[in-house]
Amino acid sequence: MKQKCVCVLLSAAMAMTMFAGCGNNKDQAAGETEAAAAEPFEATTVTVFAAKSLNTVMEELIAEYNKTQPNVSIVGSYDSSGILMTQIEEGAACDVFFSAAQKQMDQLQDQDGLVINGTRHNVVNNQVCVVTYKGSGTTVTGLSDIGNAKSIALADGSVPVGKYTRQAMVNAGMLDKVDDVSQITTTEIQNALGGVDINECANVGAVISAVAEGSNEVGTVYYSDTYSFEDRLEILEKVSYDLTGNVIYPVAQIVNNEADELEQSATEDFINFLVSDDAKTIFQKYYFDTDVE
Repeated sequence: MKQKCVCVLLSAAMAMTMFAGCGNNKDQAAGETEAAAAEPFEATTVTVFAAKSLNTVMEELIAEYNKTQPNVSIVGSYDSSGILMTQIEEGAACDVFFSAAQKQMDQLQDQDGLVINGTRHNVVNNQVCVVTYKGSGTTVTGLSDIGNAKSIALADGSVPVGKYTRQAMVNAGMLDKVDDVSQITTTEIQNALGGVDINECANVGAVISAVAEGSNEVGTVYYSDTYSFEDRLEILEKVSYDLTGNVIYPVAQIVNNEADELEQSATEDFINFLVSDDAKTIFQKYYFDTDVE
């Protein structure tokens, strides 16, 4: 009986040792997997088409990403989302599209089939602002009386900030309702505002420059665009989301037949970084709202 008990105890001890060994091997394997995931990619280039309003924040995001992936060269091309969308449709080699509006991403995904399934994410929210240059002495207080300005810098309807501005004017009763607000012309806005001089701009960067330099009295830009212009611009109004709707920026991986497996893997990794907590901290620094659904 005593010998039988000893055998049972020895068997139990051996089983526990084997179980512990398996657990250690499992933990070791997990550690090796994490280490492998953190290893730098071999040298490759990822091409990013991003909205002009992302230009400044992307510089810091790329620098932060390169701290762990120094061999991945992120090449950014910045312009209005509408122009970038057209370039992609016309065959420009692009790995990542980071749009300032859902409309352009929707078209690439639903109509053109150029968005890779499962890679699309809503990253940040922005807000349209009415701005003037410091010391302008303008009597304009916001969108409702923007027509009182001597001149306005305004992005055209194909540019997201121009579209959101038009949507706000429609919802505020300043413009007639239409099926597609992006089709409202600058001339129509000019007439609705009593003939005020309007400088039609190709992107939001041009609006910022026109107002900051004093070429135009007021303009509409994104809140994030006022970053680093605090000494040159004054925000007259942050236009309510009730008028513009949310200003969501989506990102996605784009079909690029010229990209090899390494480039595609690095592209996916960079997008994952853009939706990480580390990236959110950087976005918030540049006045973006990261509380998006």
